[in-house]
Amino acid sequence: MSKTFWFHGAVLLLLTQATSLAVERFDGNWVTKLTCPPKGSTSGYTWEFPATIQNSNFHGERGKAGEPGYLLLEGKIAENGSAKLNANGVVASRQYARGVFAHKGEDYSYDVKADFKESEGSGVKSEGLGIVGRTCTFEFRKQAGAAENPNK
Repeated sequence: MSKTFWFHGAVLLLLTQATSLAVERFDGNWVTKLTCPPKGSTSGYTWEFPATIQNSNFHGERGKAGEPGYLLLEGKIAENGSAKLNANGVVASRQYARGVFAHKGEDYSYDVKADFKESEGSGVKSEGLGIVGRTCTFEFRKQAGAAENPNK
């Protein structure tokens, strides 16, 4: 084996490992906290639900698919920690939902602009239609686990 081949192979291996570590740095179990403040006659609420990140793909669910109160939040996290997550859900109660068509059992969706670090993150829901919408915030907290390698 030539020295040039060995050098290029070693560089390729190091680049592959560095990329793999960058992708895996967010992987694990997370807790997601969604807070929507009151606005006008609409009540505020806070939800906490589990999420996982695998290969930088975020996936969190609250409730049972198709039923009132369900929320699915998912999306890809970039190497720098930025993410555009998509939320899809079913309205739980008119008391907590804003908008003309926000009735119990109705589907809704919105985007979340988020930023992740190794063990925490934050995000903001798109406000929607000005006077109708409201700003909701997300907090993400990585859970320590026995499967994680502290020397990574």
